[in-house]
Amino acid sequence: MRFGELPLEEAEGAILAHRLVLPDGVLRKGMRLAREDLARLRACGLTRVVAARLDPDDVPEDEAAHRLARALVGPQLLVEPPFTGRANIRAAEAGVLVVDVARLTAIGRLHEGWSLATLRTLSGVGVGEMVATVKVVPFALPAAVVALAERIAAHGGPVLTLRPYRPLDVRLLQTVLPGTPAKILEKTVATTRQRIARLGGRLLSDNRCPHEETAVRAALAEATSQGFDLLLVVGASATVDRRDVIPSAILAAGGRIRRFGLPLDPGNLLLWAELDGQPVLVLPGSARSARPSGVDVMLQRLMAGLEPDEEAFAAMGHGGLLAEIPSRPQPREVRPTATGSHQVAAVVLAAGRSRRMGAANKLLLEVDGTPMVRRVVEAILASRARPVIVVTGFERERVEAALAHLPVTFVHNPDHEAGMATSLRAGITAVPPDRDGAFICLGDMPRLSAPILETLMDAFHPEEGRAIVVPVHRGRRGHPVLFARAFFAEMARLEGDVGARTILARHPEAVVEVELEDPAVLLDVDTPEALAAIRGERP
Repeated sequence: MRFGELPLEEAEGAILAHRLVLPDGVLRKGMRLAREDLARLRACGLTRVVAARLDPDDVPEDEAAHRLARALVGPQLLVEPPFTGRANIRAAEAGVLVVDVARLTAIGRLHEGWSLATLRTLSGVGVGEMVATVKVVPFALPAAVVALAERIAAHGGPVLTLRPYRPLDVRLLQTVLPGTPAKILEKTVATTRQRIARLGGRLLSDNRCPHEETAVRAALAEATSQGFDLLLVVGASATVDRRDVIPSAILAAGGRIRRFGLPLDPGNLLLWAELDGQPVLVLPGSARSARPSGVDVMLQRLMAGLEPDEEAFAAMGHGGLLAEIPSRPQPREVRPTATGSHQVAAVVLAAGRSRRMGAANKLLLEVDGTPMVRRVVEAILASRARPVIVVTGFERERVEAALAHLPVTFVHNPDHEAGMATSLRAGITAVPPDRDGAFICLGDMPRLSAPILETLMDAFHPEEGRAIVVPVHRGRRGHPVLFARAFFAEMARLEGDVGARTILARHPEAVVEVELEDPAVLLDVDTPEALAAIRGERP
């Protein structure tokens, strides 16, 4: 591949290296320059252009990314069509991703021109979740390098494999002590049922017995007679030794202890046993919470048919500080805060072109005599959310003029044409570091009100697991959504025309839904018909 400045006479068919804004439009980075494009450049007085010209033995970026991605994957993994040199790989089923790290590394060493990024091996993933991405950095790669990578990937089975979860039948046994609250026991049942259902299993029964060895042994015998694929035991008191009440009862019932203690936190007091040939997990107290812990890691592997050996247990310690996950931030990131006193910002997305509205910029159209975007911002300013950050893009000057004299911070997104994710990134990056979270607000919701925002802020409490607050009206989720700071980095990594809704799907344990009587949370204005309806006009 040849790269550099080319005379326009030699640039036909070459790949444009940088975006060019011309008086009559834009030439996009990565496009192949046609004769008419060169004529437009000449009309602007240009004689040269920075571009890349491929050699006969080059593989174009999209083809190279797609070939390599397809070479990496096994069954249950889907390679999406390539774009701008990138091919994403997603899970066709829920399961555990297994990565041959050695071969992935070997392929990565072949050339600096590609980026092979995956989730950690043995990560649990949901249906449709992106597990890897292949990005070709230059506009092309040598054909010999691509072919060598394909040969390495073909030797020894797929580099990336998905082990789907098996639909296991699970039983739950809880021990109780005098004074154990019934509410705690019921919460454990609900949490366990959700945890198992996410992995494709079903909870068959919830049994309880006194926290005494004899009683536990009898309960274990009953569960064995009923049959199970997996038995979960949650003690009224945590297991602290192999000779404690529950493990002693397992041994007395003819079982064996396979492992006590995990290099994961929270969840290090988990005990793995076997009874009548079936697995038994004695869970720590953290299992009563829906927050991710070592319990989830162990369940994912067992339900995917991946029984850890000693080497696998030892390797769990790398990345085993699970407090790093967004829904359970590290203690150093959590400031003790009373309910209702969290400091929350608001990011208003006002950068789009509103193509469905036709020629008009919908944000500037009036509702009750006021531009739509101004009504939204005024509603937010009437709440305690501060600062209010407005992300502009299309018709930046007109949007800013519509918000004149309001105490807001403007952040311009010059890449708004690339999709909503770029505006999210621009807005969330501008949130001050002392804010605990931020609303993601749409600029086309003219019936939004301050009481709605206040109600959502009152429900927001990341330290108690309420880290994503979603308004709901008659069972339907709406906007705006309030996200804790722990999700900002993940939000900034989104690409394309993708909103923050994908984060809700990835972190259901962090979501709290707030039912509201006001339908305003569902009313965004995308079309002339929607505008007429909200104005009360007849079609």
